[in-house]
This record gives sequence, C-alpha cells and structure tokens, in this order.
Amino acid sequence: MEIERNQHISPKEKSHIPLVDLSNPDENLVARAVVKASEELGIFQVVNHGIPLELIRRLKEVGTEFFELPDAEKEAVAKPAESTDIEGYVTDYKKDGQGRKTWADHLFHRIWPPSRVSYRFWPKNSPDYREVNEEYAKEIKKLSEKIMGWLSEGLGLHRDALKEGLGGETMEYLMKVIFYPPCPKLDLLFGAPPHTDVNGATFLIADKVHGLQAFMDHKWIDVEYDDLGIIVIIANQITRMSNGRYNSGEHRATMDTMRTRISWPVFAEPNPDQVVGPLPELLTGDDDNAPKFKPYVYREYKFLKMNKLPID
Repeated sequence: MEIERNQHISPKEKSHIPLVDLSNPDENLVARAVVKASEELGIFQVVNHGIPLELIRRLKEVGTEFFELPDAEKEAVAKPAESTDIEGYVTDYKKDGQGRKTWADHLFHRIWPPSRVSYRFWPKNSPDYREVNEEYAKEIKKLSEKIMGWLSEGLGLHRDALKEGLGGETMEYLMKVIFYPPCPKLDLLFGAPPHTDVNGATFLIADKVHGLQAFMDHKWIDVEYDDLGIIVIIANQITRMSNGRYNSGEHRATMDTMRTRISWPVFAEPNPDQVVGPLPELLTGDDDNAPKFKPYVYREYKFLKMNKLPID
C-alpha cells in the first residue's frame, strides 16, 4: 500500500471523481449524491453551484497578479517571523524522510467572519483584491452551508447540525492562494505531500494546469476539473463529527515540468476555541455507535496534527 501511495502516476490516468450538478431540480437526488460521495471518497466536484463565473475569473486574476509582483512587494504582506498564526505570504520548502521535497509559495488570509479578517495580509497591488475576495467569501459561505446542510440531513440530523458543531456563525473561512513553480524532476518534488485536511471542508478552484491527485481504489489518480466546477474535499472535523460516517479525502498536489500552477482552496473550519468531536445525537451507546474519536479543542487538535503527534 505504501509503495503504491508513493508512486507518481501517468498523466493518462484520469479520475472519475463524483460530479454533482447542484442545478438538478430534484434536491433529494442532489443531497443523496453529496452524501454518497462524502461517505466513499470524500472528494467530489460540484457544478452549477451558483457562484458567478465572472467572480471566479476575477478571483483568479487578482491572485495571479499578486504572484507576478517583485519579491519586495510580496514581502509587504509576509507572515511575521515571530507569528504563531498562519496568515501572510510564505515560501514553503520542506524535505520529508524519503528525500522528497515540497515546494510552494502561498498567501494565506481569513476571509470570514469580518471580525476575524486582518487586511494587513491582503495584497494592496490590485484595487479589486479586497472587493473580489469579500464577495467570494459570501458566496463560498453559502455553498459551504448548503453542502453541510445536506450532510447533516444525511446523518438523520437537523440541517444546521454540522454547522453548529463547527461553531455556527463563529466558523472561519481561510483563503490560501498557492503558487507551484515548474519542476523538471517530478519524482523528487511535490507541491503538497499526501494528506487529509485538518479543517471541516475545503472548497478548491485552480487554474488550467492540473496537479491535484486523490487516493482512490488503492492508487493515486489525477483529478480533472474545469472553470465550471468547484472541488469539495471533506476534512477531518466533519469526519470526526460524523463519527467516521463521512470520509476525509486523501489527496496531494503535484507540479508541472514546464508550467506554473496556482490553486485557490478555501478552508471552512471551527474557530480555534471550538470543541469538536462526534455529535452526541449519533452516539447511542451500542458498539456500532460508540464514539470513535475523542473531542478536542480545535486549536489543540490542529497543533497535534500539524506536528504529527498522536491524536486518538
């Protein structure tokens, strides 16, 4: 298994991750498709999601413009060296235990709720950056709550159960613009190593250079997507709240030999002080419904996972 996970696959191996058309008038059918995809792979694509395509185009435009700036201008929104938070511009270069390296520049900042937004880390080079990101935050929040509503009902719970488990209106949405430079030796370098996301759910768009891979049917497969879709990745906190019913989608990011790649994931996550664990309504006391995970304050869980420390 581990050998398979570490192999680089041929570009001809394309994925058939679930695709859900949110414009289908049969909402029950849509909800069942979202639930099924979340139970099985934990990664799926939604189309006709209601977010204006022109807004997505502008989001990509202002993000791309930032990475075209001289280094000195990008450093104006750099993450402070002493900061323990994640916000700011960072060049991330690491090596794993097998000699493989990960390399990506990224810009990380909160986009919701307004009380947690720090414009100190929002680029000033484009007059449209703030307007576009604020509008996208409202749209992605609506999409996130729609998806979580269907997943809550799929557990037999009320529509806001997962949202409330993540903190309700104190939930946070974090934008991460990731810049992957070209790399001629793909066997030695990843954009991001195999992982599941620590947050609740991730909503990803990217440019036309593909690089996202999902672990499916015991092998890595390339995930195809286009300008019309948004990739949804179920992450750790929804898996834990559902007591393992929903699967955290395992994925990684590769790099292109010739072309730059940029992606725009938004991470929906609990506020740092929220206690997250299996939802009590799902625990009946018998063996099948006994708690499979311990509850954690989110900031503690995040620290443990980011530092590869034991959790459960």
